[in-house]
Amino acid sequence: MSPRRRRLGVTALTVLAPALVWLVTDPLLGHRLRMADGDQTLDISAAPVAVVALLASLAGWGLLAALERFTAGRARTIWIWVAGAVLVVSFLPFIGDTMNGGTRASLALMHLAVAAVLIPGLAGGPPGRTPVPPGTGRPPTPSGPTPDVTR
Repeated sequence: MSPRRRRLGVTALTVLAPALVWLVTDPLLGHRLRMADGDQTLDISAAPVAVVALLASLAGWGLLAALERFTAGRARTIWIWVAGAVLVVSFLPFIGDTMNGGTRASLALMHLAVAAVLIPGLAGGPPGRTPVPPGTGRPPTPSGPTPDVTR
């Protein structure tokens, strides 16, 4: 499977993961996700959940692509650290008193669901694994695939 196709699949799963958390929380358990914004109350529905997950996934994919282009072998490591930092920062809005505990817990689960799919999915496997070019049976060298000289 090509990296682009795999990353497209990861993007789709990233949108699905928080939507499933919303589905369990709101319609099935009956807990309305609401946030207070001054005098107004904001109901959180499935559409904004999916859109925010899609935007996060596309931003992550774009950052990883840029890092792969400009930082070569360290792109995945840098991306994982940045993604982890973004996850931590994404929890800062939960500190305020704009939502009740159930909404806070549900949104935190959504953030964790996105991260659980997106970080390993876009990173492309366990750390330290060197991808093997198709047909070579060997990891690439700095100058390209090593020819098979055992024949």
